[in-house]
Amino acid sequence: MSPLVDPAFLVNRLNEPSLVVLDATYRLPSEARNAAAEFRAYHIPGARFFDIDQFADPAEAALPHMAPSPAVAGRLLRDLGINNDSQLVIYDQQGLFSAPRGWFLLRLFGHDQVSVLNGGLPGWIAAGLPVESAETPWTRGNFTPRYRPRLLRGFGDMLDNLATGSELVLDARSAARFHAQVPEPRPGLAGGHIPGSRNLPFADLLTDGGAMKPAPALRELFAAAGATSDRPVVTSCGSGVSAAVLALGMVVAGLPPGALYDGSWSEWGSRPEAPIEV
Repeated sequence: MSPLVDPAFLVNRLNEPSLVVLDATYRLPSEARNAAAEFRAYHIPGARFFDIDQFADPAEAALPHMAPSPAVAGRLLRDLGINNDSQLVIYDQQGLFSAPRGWFLLRLFGHDQVSVLNGGLPGWIAAGLPVESAETPWTRGNFTPRYRPRLLRGFGDMLDNLATGSELVLDARSAARFHAQVPEPRPGLAGGHIPGSRNLPFADLLTDGGAMKPAPALRELFAAAGATSDRPVVTSCGSGVSAAVLALGMVVAGLPPGALYDGSWSEWGSRPEAPIEV
């Protein structure tokens, strides 16, 4: 499946037995909104709610929504009725913000038949397509994970990379946060960025309507940030959500898939031994 699909593609396939539509909306704590409640109010027909906070490692409670173990991931995906042959389309209620995190997690656990709905629920509604509040029942799935640890980086990996410089780190946060010009939204975090990292705000990859820009424009953005096919890339952000927008953008642009620093600034900015540039 293509990493991105449009509403016309999805609406023509809603009745296919192997298709599963997931709403992977995540709301920032500062928004004071309930993504699950809004899903229950209205969603794409047949969609199921993919809770990013639940799809996390319970042993890492201090860090938001760290990737779970393969065993936990498999159980959660089976509970959602996902099979190994399911074709998944993931969207979010903002347009394109947290759905790529769901896309990344599915790929992390070995499922390649997954796409993101470009423009998300706003694009779906703007196209005049229906929504519903009823939830369609499903049967438990048979999904078996095939874990790909090469797609993740941890704190030790990022420290090692400071010495080797073998991987380019792209930070998806805003320029103001990257340069410590505004406070971090999570309390207790230092401002600044990982030394040597480059800033590519995830919003730069999106159109005014909240859809992913075309591949040629994405290639220009990544090239300007120093990302080429010659050097591996690790994406980072505040908590591992918008970093996945960059990871998706790289695939759409035709670049090699990047890894993702799961702890991101929530971890790096809280560790006293972590060097910081501003």
